Amino acid sequence: MTHIAVIDIGKTNAKLALVDGDTLQEIAVETRPNRVIPGPPWPTFDLQGHWDFILHHLACFHRAHGVDAISVTTHGASCVLLDAQGNLAAPMLDYEHPAPDDLAAAYDAIRPDFAETGSARLPMGLNLGAQLHWLFATDPTLKARTAHILTYPQYWGFRLTGALASDVSSLGCHTDLWNPWGGQFSSLVSRLGIEDKLAPARKSGDVLGHILPEIAAQTGLRESTPVVCGIHDSNASLYPHLLGRTGAFNVVSTGTWVVVMSVGGNRIALDKTRDVLVNVNALGQPTPSARFMGGREYEIIRNGETITPTAADRQAVLKGSALLLPAVEPNSGPFQHRAAGWEGKPATPGQRMVALAHYLALMTDTCLTLTGGQGPVIVEGPFARNPDYLDMLTALRPDGVETAASATGTSIGAALLCLDTATPAPTDTHAPPKDASALRRLARRWQEMTR
Repeated sequence: MTHIAVIDIGKTNAKLALVDGDTLQEIAVETRPNRVIPGPPWPTFDLQGHWDFILHHLACFHRAHGVDAISVTTHGASCVLLDAQGNLAAPMLDYEHPAPDDLAAAYDAIRPDFAETGSARLPMGLNLGAQLHWLFATDPTLKARTAHILTYPQYWGFRLTGALASDVSSLGCHTDLWNPWGGQFSSLVSRLGIEDKLAPARKSGDVLGHILPEIAAQTGLRESTPVVCGIHDSNASLYPHLLGRTGAFNVVSTGTWVVVMSVGGNRIALDKTRDVLVNVNALGQPTPSARFMGGREYEIIRNGETITPTAADRQAVLKGSALLLPAVEPNSGPFQHRAAGWEGKPATPGQRMVALAHYLALMTDTCLTLTGGQGPVIVEGPFARNPDYLDMLTALRPDGVETAASATGTSIGAALLCLDTATPAPTDTHAPPKDASALRRLARRWQEMTR
């Protein structure tokens, strides 16, 4: 039996999961909020708090079950700058900080084209290159103080092993720093003058090293415990299916971000104006992708309420009483810069939640169309537990919708990096909804209104 501890830092929550390598099931999960600290000098994250949380629960997991290996997965659009002593050269920047937009014109003058990087131009710090450009301009001494630039999963790997690396999936996550077709750094790296600072790119499943003696002493883990390089979280959701499937398929990773990744689909021109991009999967392969902030939109419309819709709520919405139009979060996704609105006002909170689920499914379907998605759709994460979302998506996708049971959405894929197996994570097929025709009619109305 092999137990893999997975460090999983999402935009909303930080998690530690323990995965049984034989069953590919989580046997323990701990979480803490990933709150943004306002600064100064800029919005950042509680890295030390996360580290204390990780060490504490690694020790608890090891005492209770044993830990044989460690994997790491984090959100993208992030890096950590280290000085020559391995300490932070500056606080890690929150990618939602709008300040990089102040230097947009200067950055646009040096960033490579979509044809080189597969990265669309995104606002705030969503292009990692824009973050680095702004950071070095804001603090003129920072570049000289920075000895190493690590993509975010590898920062935690560095804390555990002392080894320096970046990984291809994080570099391929709309950073502007990577050429996904050439499998190499883009021309932006030399334009920013960071060729000797950006840590070497490695495959996500490479063994980064073994835990440091002081980590072993603090946690009780063996010094021989291996740590793999780590992976961008959406690609962690893709990885088990990439290993175990043939033919075309799609993975929808849901959380703060909903990221659609299509493998083996139609070869179509990608529309960089609609938040469509080329991710790089754990094997280093280009993967057409599209995304929107579905989890953020869910929380905005839910507004803190916990509501279970009734059958009457569903029937009322199916009769056309409420449609939510994009974009609830207008700074990203396929309908950027549009103002959200209702076509018909929900009469009950339950109707609002049903209409919200339909909206999220229709946004997902739009993303699948934009990536040329074909074959079954596998939904990972919290939306896999939303029946109204699944019903609408299933009504629109002729090859069916499957759901993965992982509580953290990404931990199974990250754990598989430590295993010599090609068995995909188990999924359940969502049954075709009884009201599929009515759902499709509702979808056509929404599609006509959003053209």
